[in-house]
Amino acid sequence: MHSITSTLPSITSLKALAPVASPVDPLREPAFETQDSGDAMRLTVYIPGVSARGVEIEGRGADLTVTARKERFVRSNFSALHLESVQHDYRLRLRLGTAFDFEAMTAEISGGVLTVIIPKVVRAMEPRRLARAA
Repeated sequence: MHSITSTLPSITSLKALAPVASPVDPLREPAFETQDSGDAMRLTVYIPGVSARGVEIEGRGADLTVTARKERFVRSNFSALHLESVQHDYRLRLRLGTAFDFEAMTAEISGGVLTVIIPKVVRAMEPRRLARAA
């Protein structure tokens, strides 16, 4: 007997590739990447079907929230097979910490790819005193 092995990805990797919104939250988490460049962080968010006017970026405390809403070309009460999952909007919530200056961040979107540059907070170096051993 010959054994046949499957090369299909597992359920967990399929879920990571195509996140699906739950019935409670109509927004789904988009795919994203981060890069640290030393003095800033570059966040790349993949949000196909979203224009610049549909993007809202909010930095509050240690959290960054990106909400991206698609323009509706179909009536909101219209439903068809497989259309409802395509029409979901996106929300990405990241806990980045307090080392970032959200007031100075910049963003641009092109072809469904949102790029956000978040500079790090520059803190003055405080002189440290060493305790003398007695």
